[in-house]
Amino acid sequence: MSLSERPRQAVILAGGRGTRLRPLTDDRPKPMVEVGGKPFLEYQIEQLRDAGFDRVLLLLGYLPEVVQNHFGDGRRWGVQIDYAVTDVDDDTGRRIKLAERNLERHFLLLYCDNYWPMNFAAMWRRFTEHRLPAMITVYRNRDGYTRNSVRVENSGLVSLYDKSGSDPTLNGVEISYAILSKEITGLLDGANRLFETTVYPYLAARNQLAGFASDHRYYSVGALHRLPLTEEFFRRRKTVIVDRDGVLNEKPPPACYVRSWEEFVWLPGALEALRLLREAGYRVIVISNQAGIARGAVAQATVEEIHRRMQRSAAAAGGAIAAVYYCPHDWDAGCDCRKPQPGMLFQAQRDFHLDLSRTPFFGDDERDGAAAERAGCPFFAVSEATPLVGRVQQFLGDEYFRAQAIANQNTSGKESIHA
Repeated sequence: MSLSERPRQAVILAGGRGTRLRPLTDDRPKPMVEVGGKPFLEYQIEQLRDAGFDRVLLLLGYLPEVVQNHFGDGRRWGVQIDYAVTDVDDDTGRRIKLAERNLERHFLLLYCDNYWPMNFAAMWRRFTEHRLPAMITVYRNRDGYTRNSVRVENSGLVSLYDKSGSDPTLNGVEISYAILSKEITGLLDGANRLFETTVYPYLAARNQLAGFASDHRYYSVGALHRLPLTEEFFRRRKTVIVDRDGVLNEKPPPACYVRSWEEFVWLPGALEALRLLREAGYRVIVISNQAGIARGAVAQATVEEIHRRMQRSAAAAGGAIAAVYYCPHDWDAGCDCRKPQPGMLFQAQRDFHLDLSRTPFFGDDERDGAAAERAGCPFFAVSEATPLVGRVQQFLGDEYFRAQAIANQNTSGKESIHA
């Protein structure tokens, strides 16, 4: 396989006892613990299939028959599933070494207890640019979600892997979703050792380990206290994100700002769009650059009052705005939140446990599009020719409106019967 040919095989380490999940793992291995009514491993398999992987190798140890009986050959999920079963007490390095002959030249490695909304095309591009034997995915962990384990440099290389988390210069946590070359199995001698602590420190010390850093939180069944957040994430509550000026309200001229509620003018159809989204079951989150605060053109308290009144006005028209995020910094402040930076999108993701890869962003500016791309959001461009209400109607689609018409007709019929 050349570097121009992306891998089609994913390998999932799923052999441990899952002791931190007891008593849930007394009769099933960790990846078979149910989240949202189905085994966690199903979400991973579906994600891999949707990302273009058609071969999955499961490395099992503890209660392997529970996994095998459920997934079989993988046909129900549209993939080919193979199994390598070794002793329950084998560590990850030994499991991978024993499965060496089943590994393809390049493959994606996952832990069975983490889920992260990957953009594999972007990952593969980065891997081919570095041309190194391994690339791990790193959550930047700016919210202190867990303990750091790696240091990623501005170059994109991992300079330190420290699973103990003791080094104060660590700036992220390794969550697997690793693209690996089969050649790294040569670093394993078959001894019963952890793969990550054997291979990654060695490669990092030789500038041979790349890091794909992300601010999108990952979700886990690694411990009992993680399960409520993971359950909320996999509820996948329908949500959209919208820009403010030029999408909901008339956009002020360049370097000018909405300085009072009286200057906030709803664009034609914007309130209708919010109503349609609410009726379709979508939660709406607004994000907006408001540099006028830093530039002294409008007080922060005034911006917040405008947003409160905007939310009340939307509710009165039948819509709803669940939250508003705004960046108060000046154009050249270098913050992470001012679009085109995606900081506000990631903040909303953490607060509402969104899967941004499934969360549309409606915006009117190229900075909106750039922020959406960096966050992994589907982007819908709004313009004078196609305002928000038009984009929302396109987004909801003909099937939704046909269903609404039928529902309204049925309701009308019932009212006539009871009249």
